[in-house]
Amino acid sequence: MKIVAVVDEDRMLTPLDYGDTIVEIDEEKNEIKEYENPGYGMPHGGKEIAMRGILTLKPDAIIVKEGTLCPGSYHMSQGRMKYIPVEEDTLDEVLQKLDQVKGKAVDQLEFFMFRE
Repeated sequence: MKIVAVVDEDRMLTPLDYGDTIVEIDEEKNEIKEYENPGYGMPHGGKEIAMRGILTLKPDAIIVKEGTLCPGSYHMSQGRMKYIPVEEDTLDEVLQKLDQVKGKAVDQLEFFMFRE
C-alpha cells in the first residue's frame, strides 16, 4: 500500500497547503520518500495544486485530519484513493501505529472533515 501525508518542517500533519513536504510511505518497497509540495504557501488554490501533485504519485490512501482537505481537493481525489482519518498530530505518531491506522481507511469522508 502507498500512503501519502502532508507535513511541515516539524513533521506535523497539516492541511495540504500548509505543509512543505509530501511524504510517500511505500509499504511494498519498505521505503519513505519525500517530495516538495507544489501547493505549499499558496493562499488561493494551494490545496488543489497540492492534490494534483499527490495524484501524480498514484497513492492508495492519504492520511487526513479535519481541515486537511477542502471541497475541491476532496472531489478531485474521490474514487482515486482512500482516506485515513487520524487523531495523531505527527507523522512519527502515525508511523508507530501504521497497521492500526491503515484499518481506518474509508472511501468517503464525513462533510466536517473537508468543509471550509
